This record gives sequence, structure tokens and C-alpha cells, in this order.
Amino acid sequence: MKIKRMILLIAAVMLTAWGVPGDGLAGAAGTALADVPPQKEETPVSLHGALRVEGGKLVGQKGEAVRLMGMSTHGINWFPEYVNEEGFRTLRDDWKVNCVRLAMYTQEYNGYCSGGNKDELKALVKKGVEYAGNLGMYVIIDWHILSDQDPNVHKAEAVEFFREMSSCFKDQPHVLYEICNEPNGYATWDSIKSYAREVIPVIRENDPDAVVIVGTPVWSQEIWQAAADPLEYGQLLYALHFYAATHTDWLRERLEACAKEGFPVFVSEFGLCDASGSGTNDFAQAGQWMALLEKYQIGCCCWNLANKAETSSVIAPGCSKTFGWLEEDLSEGGRWIRGYFRRVNK
Repeated sequence: MKIKRMILLIAAVMLTAWGVPGDGLAGAAGTALADVPPQKEETPVSLHGALRVEGGKLVGQKGEAVRLMGMSTHGINWFPEYVNEEGFRTLRDDWKVNCVRLAMYTQEYNGYCSGGNKDELKALVKKGVEYAGNLGMYVIIDWHILSDQDPNVHKAEAVEFFREMSSCFKDQPHVLYEICNEPNGYATWDSIKSYAREVIPVIRENDPDAVVIVGTPVWSQEIWQAAADPLEYGQLLYALHFYAATHTDWLRERLEACAKEGFPVFVSEFGLCDASGSGTNDFAQAGQWMALLEKYQIGCCCWNLANKAETSSVIAPGCSKTFGWLEEDLSEGGRWIRGYFRRVNK
């Protein structure tokens, strides 16, 4: 009897120590596992933080080289539906890009300075910045001049716009500002510099370390003019735009000359077709451009995220989806650029 009691006592002690389901060590282990916080999602912004320009290159918070690669929206005045969080998530997770450019026309139909609803457009930009931030993606706020030619035409509106945006996002590490998309026509580098000297200080007053992208003459092609006489501010990138079927060796040679000198260049817009946004895609020329950008680790944003019936749109004209695109939802150019981004950003 004593032996039986001893066995029962030992069994009770062991059950207490080891635990029945939900008690003892098993319960302690369950509690310990429950207390382990879930791992945070690794995103481009969590990896690199606030960006800066150093030695002619874009670098992250630890001084590591960062290459922004992404998609530009079409004019959000015309295609606001593509400014949505799930669409940006598709770009990040499926296309493997780290950046979205929010293109807001200034003088085109329904533009910010030509009859568009300013409050609605600003709210849409802010939503786009919020969505990108939620996903840990970088975002470029693009003052998309085109038919206005000289950015000084709407300088007063630009100053107030960037004052408000930089005030809103001064503490956001993922925001960059592009102050004039494609100066053209009679706009000279001197007139662009004059404009920049009034807009950049407004941004820097609120966000002293913000990276600012400055357009260059002739639809942001004559980058060498800026390289010969740069602005006196730091934290600047200078825009070069190309369309593969129009701009070939001659423009690549000029870009390479600037890159060799350590001049900070960013391709804030490029296309695979001709400069009109239509015509035929030239994938051979596009491949040469991509190889050059890779060689010098120059970032780039492809035009455009929309289903407009033009060659440069990456979504097929008949597709109404605004996120979760499959191969068959993309245009020929869309399939090519998605494949490229996925290949180089594995």
C-alpha cells in the first residue's frame, strides 16, 4: 500500500511539473510563445530609412547605395483610381519595385493650375503618400509640368503646393519631391535655376534633409547643362528622361559622361516606346538603357501605371483592374518592364 501511495505521489508531482494541457511547463511554453512579438515586415524603407545624396549617389541611413526603381502613375488628374494601396502592394510584392511616383499635371486638362480641383488633387497626393508609407515604399511627389514649358509660369502655385506638402510630410522618411517634371520650349537652365531657388528653400524650411529632384532643359534631357552649372544646394538629384525608341546612343553617351563625373542623376521617367508615348516599343534599345543604368546604379521610374490606349501604359486598355494584375492584364510593355524589375530585384 505504501508503495502504491508513493507511486501516486510521484505521478502527481510529475504531472504538476510537466503540466497537463494548458498548465505547468506546457502552459509556460505556450505563454512564452504567445509573448514573442510578431516579426515586423521588412520593407524598402525599414531597410534603408531616410535617403540622402552622397558622392553623387543616393544612399540609405547606413551609407549603403540605394537604387530607387519603380512606376510612375499617369496624371492622377485623369487616372486617380490607380492611387490605391492594393495597387501599390502589387507593385511592391509582385513587380518587386520600391518606389512610386505620383504625377500631378499642372497645366494639362483638369490640371492643378488649369481648372482641376486643388483640394481633391492635394488629398489624392496625400493618400498616395500614406499608402506608400503603409507599405514601406518610397514615393515621389511630382509637379508634372509639360505644356506650361517653363516652371516659372506657375511658380506661385508651386511654392504654396510644396510648402503644404513638405509641412505635412516633414517627418516622413519615404518622401522625395520632384519640383518640375519636364521643362521644355523656351525654358532655359537659367530659368529653371531661378525657379528652383524659390521652391527648394520652401521645402527645406520644413524638411531640411529632403531629397529634391530637379528637371533639366528640353524635356529633362539636357542633363549636361545642369552638370556644368549645378545649383548650390545639397541633397539634389537631377532628372534625365528617355524614351527608348527615340533616345539612343547620343543621349546615353551624355548621361554616361555625367555619371563618370559623379553627377547625381535620377531617371524619374522613362518609356519603352517613342517620346510621344505611342508608336512601337524598342526592347533592344530599352535593354541598352537598362544596362547603362545598372552599370552606374542610377534609379528609374517607368511611365506609366494606367490602362490608357497608348503604348507607354503598362496596363492593357481593356483591363479595369486597379491591383492584382496578371500577365494577361498587362500591355506588351507592361509584361517586359515587370519581367525586368522582377529579374533585377530578386
